[in-house]
Amino acid sequence: MHPILFAFVGITCIIVLIAVVWRFSSNRVSIPCPSWLSWLVELDNPFLKNNSASEIILHISLRPGMKVLDFGCGPGRLTIPVAKQIGPSGTVIAFDIQPAVLDRVRVKANHENLGNIQFVQGAAGEGKLEKNEFDRALLVTVLGEIPDKTTALKEIFECLKPGGILSITEVIADPHFQTRKTVLALASSVGFVEKDFFGNQISYTINFEKT
Repeated sequence: MHPILFAFVGITCIIVLIAVVWRFSSNRVSIPCPSWLSWLVELDNPFLKNNSASEIILHISLRPGMKVLDFGCGPGRLTIPVAKQIGPSGTVIAFDIQPAVLDRVRVKANHENLGNIQFVQGAAGEGKLEKNEFDRALLVTVLGEIPDKTTALKEIFECLKPGGILSITEVIADPHFQTRKTVLALASSVGFVEKDFFGNQISYTINFEKT
């Protein structure tokens, strides 16, 4: 076997093994992706188009000057491109429970000379988000990691402005994958109304509106 091909196969097997171990070790337990594995979620999977950063951003109609909440931002796969798109007059709140991943976002923001990102370390329900503050909120493969999902969604609902949009993305490759039926039930229970659906049953984005 050619050395390059051998290396590619080896790396692929390692990634698959890590994903399988993570899935089974986190079965029935809501835990965030460890910071040392954050490089995995930084990659756009070419087979899951709707989960790409550009695709998610395309569907939330960002404009300069908006205020956006990246809830469970991880290493900033969405935070950085969102910050670029809304410009210096806008603000992105990078919100995550893990200080280590927020540090990764800070490094990226400094590298890109982005001064419109604010960092908040915390968990859902701690009251660290202002009410009626945001135009958009993102939950990208994060909902299943949150122990009290209803509390988290209620908090996001309250922090959005009237007419604000919550974009939830789920992919079957994530260990904490949530079905469309589950997401719809949870979101509607706190007052959200479904606005748009993109993708399919195993890889999708749903945009909800605060009416």
